[in-house]
Amino acid sequence: MPYIQNSEEDQKAMLAEIGLTSLDGLFTTIPEDIRLQKAMDIRAGLTEAELKSALQAHADANRPAGKGPCFLGGGSYWHDWPALVDSIASRGEFLTAYTPYQPECSQGTLQAVFEFQTMIADICGCEVANASMYDGASAVAEAALMAVNIKRRQKVVVSAGVHPDARAALATYLKHLDVELVEAPLLNGATDWSLSPDSETAAVIVQQPNFLGVVEDLDAASNAAKECGAMSVCSFYPVAAGLLRSPGDADFDIVVGDGQSLGVPLGFGGPYFGFFATRMKYVRKMPGRLVGQSEDTEGKRAFTLTFATREQHIRREKATSNICTNNALIALRGCIHMAALGPQGLEEVACVSRQRALELAATLTASSDQISLAFPEQAFFNEVAFKAAGGDSDVLRLQRALADAGIAGVLSMSRWYDDMPGVFTLACTECIQPVDIAALVDVTNQVLQMEVAS
Repeated sequence: MPYIQNSEEDQKAMLAEIGLTSLDGLFTTIPEDIRLQKAMDIRAGLTEAELKSALQAHADANRPAGKGPCFLGGGSYWHDWPALVDSIASRGEFLTAYTPYQPECSQGTLQAVFEFQTMIADICGCEVANASMYDGASAVAEAALMAVNIKRRQKVVVSAGVHPDARAALATYLKHLDVELVEAPLLNGATDWSLSPDSETAAVIVQQPNFLGVVEDLDAASNAAKECGAMSVCSFYPVAAGLLRSPGDADFDIVVGDGQSLGVPLGFGGPYFGFFATRMKYVRKMPGRLVGQSEDTEGKRAFTLTFATREQHIRREKATSNICTNNALIALRGCIHMAALGPQGLEEVACVSRQRALELAATLTASSDQISLAFPEQAFFNEVAFKAAGGDSDVLRLQRALADAGIAGVLSMSRWYDDMPGVFTLACTECIQPVDIAALVDVTNQVLQMEVAS
């Protein structure tokens, strides 16, 4: 809507109505020492063409991930998606649909949600999944709340290998609920469960693969939960389902995760969607909404909103959560993406991503004695943790050199882990080509050779 400026006469009339003589009178409640004491430096107005040109110049200063090789990971990955994802998700029936959790939403929207739930449950190895969550971090937190509600215990143990954002969201959720949050430490990049869970623990939470790219021992996490009677929760990278066994197959009670890798653009960090799956016996304790399949009065297949467990739908004291928004349109992209790829396509994406990571690890460590695998004894999927001999200074230097070469890469782990100076991760997806790996290795060698020479 175009901005329509008020004339001086309009302003005087409105000020007179409230008993003021100038606009300054509107700000008398603001202390004078923090008020701007000069006119704002606003440039003269631009024509529409000039404004477009100025905004384009600002936009051109950004470098989209797809403009060059992107080896960044840490929860957001440079995956591709079939063209039909954009085509179908942008159709008016979906793009302009009314809020999809309302009972009057269309059969088409309900069926899309039902198909989404079915495929997510299959990927997670669980019996039931909900209509999606806000994001992966809030899904982890909601899983912890669900476990506390079921077990009636006041302690949650989370692996230090779970994404830092998810752990931060978890801490925020539990802060005022009198629930103790304990972090299980990492040992050589993988979670050490030896001391953390006990009889007071409601949930044991792990991530697969973890934030360092290490493939965790799911049996160890699941058994640690079983031994103390807690619920097991796994935050799962869905693409990994193409190669790694699902958490449900490892007997996890709840499986959550972020769906960005399923047909969702990086988009400066969002919006993405989260997913949430569990056992059928816990379905009434699951947050969010659930679409079910039924029959109409004519005996035809019909879809309906079966459960809606948030306070907008039921009494607040009975609600499992009061904030568990499902990003329906974004989750629709995930649904279309999964349907287009199918099990074989997902396996191909996983295999190519894994193969590229193996090539990167082998080539980079062989080409320089200044770079080594941070955890050589651990398995990884598509994200690899390396260690620079020169510590964080080398990591920063490498990060800048890659950026200058048009390559996005190097996520420093010392930002989150004090005991990991010089450790950084690089991620590979099916979008990474052998020539991209060669370019990254060349830049790395140049940077480190200059460091050795100096």
